[in-house]
Amino acid sequence: MLTFEDIKNNEDVSTYITKADESLCALGFTEHSFSHVTRTAEDAGYILETLGYPERDVELAKISGYLHDIGNLVNREDHSLSGAVMAFRILDHLGFSAAEIATITTAIGNHDENTGVPVNHVSAALILADKSDVRRSRVRNEDISSFDIHDRVNYSVRKSLLKVNEEKTLVKLKLTVDTKYSSVMDYFEIFLGRMKMCRKAAEKLGLEFKLIINEQQLI
Repeated sequence: MLTFEDIKNNEDVSTYITKADESLCALGFTEHSFSHVTRTAEDAGYILETLGYPERDVELAKISGYLHDIGNLVNREDHSLSGAVMAFRILDHLGFSAAEIATITTAIGNHDENTGVPVNHVSAALILADKSDVRRSRVRNEDISSFDIHDRVNYSVRKSLLKVNEEKTLVKLKLTVDTKYSSVMDYFEIFLGRMKMCRKAAEKLGLEFKLIINEQQLI
């Protein structure tokens, strides 16, 4: 069976990720390239592995995370849906089984907070991993004076950590935010919908979701 590493080393996949990120760069979005999709893949896999899911499910979560943003190549709007269709073709061409293609495309098609729902454990892990990737290094704009709110919020996050507790009862997103660049209220202004989705995703996995910013629990 093909693995996450096989997908990472696939030249076509690399091209789609690169071109999708170039499109978002032209639109002024934060980084959605290999750094983001790799981190998303690893965190999604970490969640399911920590919760004791089968090794193959962990692999599928990683693959979902790595492919989840290729739909931005088509258009930012409904990118989760176009990404799922693109992933279907890629995986079918590579010989994945129908069941595994269904799992991965379902996860990708449900990762956007405007339309998505954590319908299974793989999609839930992808949602948590994707929505938790907030960090300074995703900001492309080098001129701080011209930051928009998304730039300010991402730039203000000096450290982020997604962690399942030892009892496997909750998942925490811990952020260290430099309020010199952005307030906690700014974070909620643009990410409240994502945090609500994370809570639903955590519940799908039998977990409680907690958001902790500067050592203070906010959700």
